[in-house]
Amino acid sequence: MSCGKKHRPTIDSGLAGFYSQPATLSVETGIISNIQRYSLQDGPGIRTTLFLKGCPLDCWWCHNPEGRASRAQVVIQEARCVRCGECMKVCLSAPESYQEAPKILVPENCTLCGECVKACAADARQWIGRKLTVAEAWAEILKDRVFYEESKGGVTFSGGEPLMQSAFVEMLLERCHQYGIHSALDTCGFAPQATVLRVALKADLVLYDIKFVDPALHQKYAGVPVQPILDNLRALCATHSNVWIRVPIIPGINDLPGHLDQLAALAASLSGVRQVNVLPYHRTGVAKFKRLGETYRLPEVVPPSAEYMEAVAERFSALGVNVKING
Repeated sequence: MSCGKKHRPTIDSGLAGFYSQPATLSVETGIISNIQRYSLQDGPGIRTTLFLKGCPLDCWWCHNPEGRASRAQVVIQEARCVRCGECMKVCLSAPESYQEAPKILVPENCTLCGECVKACAADARQWIGRKLTVAEAWAEILKDRVFYEESKGGVTFSGGEPLMQSAFVEMLLERCHQYGIHSALDTCGFAPQATVLRVALKADLVLYDIKFVDPALHQKYAGVPVQPILDNLRALCATHSNVWIRVPIIPGINDLPGHLDQLAALAASLSGVRQVNVLPYHRTGVAKFKRLGETYRLPEVVPPSAEYMEAVAERFSALGVNVKING
């Protein structure tokens, strides 16, 4: 079972409901799940990618499920657990049954006190999510500046969904511009259009994720309407000249020829789109869902072959779209 309530808020109140600053954060503070250095998959050159927590989507194949919740979480590396029970002895939320027979689960009413993480000598229980001020995040970014300069790389803000912490990301994008560091924003595009345009226009590159164009399929497999995402993409491409569309290819889910042709036609119609990256599905998320105590909903899907991805890319190339395969 997962720690705390389901991560996604209701959409009844509209898009703005997804994007209010968490009460525990100031506009100059963000919460991240990871900082990945020397990344080659999140834009040109060698990059540092900041993964921010919080995402309004609920994609079945998510490979970063630890980034969906806006708050910190406790995750469990089951293979490391030695069943010593020390974590449950200090847990303020665990029922007596947990203490009598050591469990590897996180109690439903977990208060995130962190005592179980401190007590775990095997490092099986870990924190996901730490707060950083703008100054602290900037210091992390500058550690890799020499690699950006030598490889023509830079910084990518990913997630989760970075626009859920738009003020924090915007301040860092402004610093990147001030210091001449190339910046990229990786977004699902599900946000108020004013937020998308305000923040994205401060990035040198926008990586824009599109999963479906079909409304029913997007609602089913991503959990939110697709129309705001498509509308925001069109508005963005009318004002930003460097947008890369990223399409995860999920076999049997969004790889039907008709759907791919619709995506290709959409990309070809937008002047701001410089390339399309088709990303082969992988199973990285399977183990992560288990660590979070959640069920992975596509257990039987297998990654596509290299030959199949070439065929997918050809459907985009046929319409004159600059397409690349990278995963």
